[in-house]
Amino acid sequence: MPQEVQTMLMRTDPFRDFDRLAQQVFGSQAPGTWSRPTAMPMDAYRQGDQYVVSFDLPGVAPDAIELDVERNVLTVKAERRPLELGDEVEVQVAERPLGVFSRQLFLGDTLDADRIEARYEAGVLTLRIPIAERAKPRKISIASTDGDRKEISA
Repeated sequence: MPQEVQTMLMRTDPFRDFDRLAQQVFGSQAPGTWSRPTAMPMDAYRQGDQYVVSFDLPGVAPDAIELDVERNVLTVKAERRPLELGDEVEVQVAERPLGVFSRQLFLGDTLDADRIEARYEAGVLTLRIPIAERAKPRKISIASTDGDRKEISA
């Protein structure tokens, strides 16, 4: 199995995928709740010595986003709240989903969960997860009986 696949594995919830399919087919936009959040779309790629993961969260206030890491599981949770429109407003169309959104990623041992950087800009949450120093290729010095040292790649 290539190292890129082993480094970061994503947890999947087959029921969440089924819910997403049902929403697409039937047009249901039931809001996510804290006990049953809706999945948020994401992209993930490797860039040099780090992984970059981006989540679409348009209309979510920065203070409504939670990031937690526990035992190498990264949880991203966000809540899109309804706008305060007042009593005089009559809503004509309301298609944007509201409620709670969540995604969990399993971070392999080769990632440095202590140095994750997060940035939220233009409705996109971007996480940069560096590869741990211990997982990077390095040279190991070998001493010989005649006192010379030779470096070998590990």
